[in-house]
Amino acid sequence: MKALIQRVKRASVEVEGEIVGSIDHGLLALIGVEKHDDGTSVEKLLHKLLHYRVFSDAEGKMNHNLQQVNGGLLLVSQFTLAADTRKGLRPGFSSAAPSAQGEELFNLLVTQTRTAWPHVATGEFGADMQVALINDGPVTFLLES
Repeated sequence: MKALIQRVKRASVEVEGEIVGSIDHGLLALIGVEKHDDGTSVEKLLHKLLHYRVFSDAEGKMNHNLQQVNGGLLLVSQFTLAADTRKGLRPGFSSAAPSAQGEELFNLLVTQTRTAWPHVATGEFGADMQVALINDGPVTFLLES
């Protein structure tokens, strides 16, 4: 699994003109699922999402994680993160998980995250979503499990 995380001042996701998820200070995580991913991938990614140190301490160093700053986490499925972009000028999706597998693992990630952390919002799997954010920094990392 892949997560493109962005430290945000706020973020929201909209489907058909309605906001379905939003957070204030925290992380926006765009989630891509690949064919080889499974429940272990979900557990590893969840650990990174909650513990990756991307928030500044009193000295301005990235020493705090999402939990230490009591931040929100907005999880948004993004099929295109699984694209192979190494050759040519058009992305290939042969490594992406089929829709059913992607949805199952994304939903498992959401369920496990909500069990571990109370400040979780999501987009809608497979929907045409509009994501708005104010990137804080900017700070952006690609996490892989």
